[in-house]
Amino acid sequence: MKLVRFGMRGAEKPGLVAADGTLRDLSQHVRDVTPDVLDESRLAQLARLDHGRLPAVAGDVRLGAPLAQVGKIVCAGLNYRDHALEAGMSIPDEPILFMKAVTALSGPNDPVTLPPGAEKTDWEVELAVVIGRVARRVPVSAALDHVAGYCVANDISERAYQLEHGGQWVKGKSYDNFAPLGPWLVTRDEAGSVAERSLWLEVNGCRLQDGNTRDLIFAVPWLVSYISRYMTLNPGDLILTGTPSGVGLGQKPPVFLKSGDVMRLGIEGLGEQRQEVRGDDSPDLAPAARVELDA
Repeated sequence: MKLVRFGMRGAEKPGLVAADGTLRDLSQHVRDVTPDVLDESRLAQLARLDHGRLPAVAGDVRLGAPLAQVGKIVCAGLNYRDHALEAGMSIPDEPILFMKAVTALSGPNDPVTLPPGAEKTDWEVELAVVIGRVARRVPVSAALDHVAGYCVANDISERAYQLEHGGQWVKGKSYDNFAPLGPWLVTRDEAGSVAERSLWLEVNGCRLQDGNTRDLIFAVPWLVSYISRYMTLNPGDLILTGTPSGVGLGQKPPVFLKSGDVMRLGIEGLGEQRQEVRGDDSPDLAPAARVELDA
């Protein structure tokens, strides 16, 4: 199935894309596409419905992120060899993990607003893995049993915040709308293997990223297993698996997003996104003052 959420931000309804491509309303069967819907038995119930008899959604509607109540977003950095090389960094021996705030989630076609004082806002097309069952120290051989499905994600990053403001990468990764997700959540039974899927991204019609998941250093089963050693993965958690080469930071000279730019990106069999970039009229972000705490 291709599960979706549609409607105004904060008031999305659950739906699915039927075999004929029609958007259908699931509101009579589930309140929203939430982690509890990702249970295998619940997904099976929805799959058995006569999708052609569900109410059709007419007109041009906004798509939200296809999953509500995401618990956490765990990201794998430098997980494509060519991207690590373009970034001038060593090929990792183990996955580099960082977090992205869930408040960064947005719909696949929502505008992306540049942060105040943004200097180096960048793009990253990524395969997102949606956890469907609790995963705690799971072996690689059983890892996919804990996956509910997959989505397209854009791991937008403000490189100045990420690399030049001290501390962890999370500061450059978590601004509002910095995690467009969707257009839909493709369940694992429909998606099949994602071990060899093309993924791409264009800015203003120019294709800058053109990769394939076969080039992942750490593949999806290995990542799920590895992350579950260090934290419990719950239904509704997301894993962003890394991006291929072609990001703005890797261009010569580097190129970053500006107001008016348009990004298009997609993954074979998982759909496409489109985002317009908007500027922010807020004053430049000043360095935070050091706070001295009493002993």
